[in-house]
Amino acid sequence: MTTSRRTAWLTLLLAGAFEIGYALSVAGSHAFTVWPWSVAAAVFFLLTLWALSLALRTIEVGIGYATWAGIGAAGTAVLGPAFFHETLTVAKAAWLTVTIAGVIWLKLADRPSQPSNTATPHSTPEHAPHAQPAANRPYPN
Repeated sequence: MTTSRRTAWLTLLLAGAFEIGYALSVAGSHAFTVWPWSVAAAVFFLLTLWALSLALRTIEVGIGYATWAGIGAAGTAVLGPAFFHETLTVAKAAWLTVTIAGVIWLKLADRPSQPSNTATPHSTPEHAPHAQPAANRPYPN
């Protein structure tokens, strides 16, 4: 994984953390009637969108958005009981585990495929277009 891809994924994790802060702040704001929670919600909202937009420069939008939403949903469900006396049942915990596993699999699915050799196309005679069967050429003649 290149440094830019690693940075993008770390930024996406940060966006997920900001999303958790946003969701918890919205709940604490009681429909934006409690001033401190409302301000926190606005700040977390801007931070989560900013970090998500940076991450999506590198990560595909479908994978990035699903990961961001999964982190936000799972984190909020886990931390909701600590902040708001919500319940976390065995069934909820099991489905959160499925969600987290899905986020991990999405991350693994985003790995770029590795080329079979290090030579770039057309850098050596055996990689020239005329050496490949027509069906295997990456572009039409």
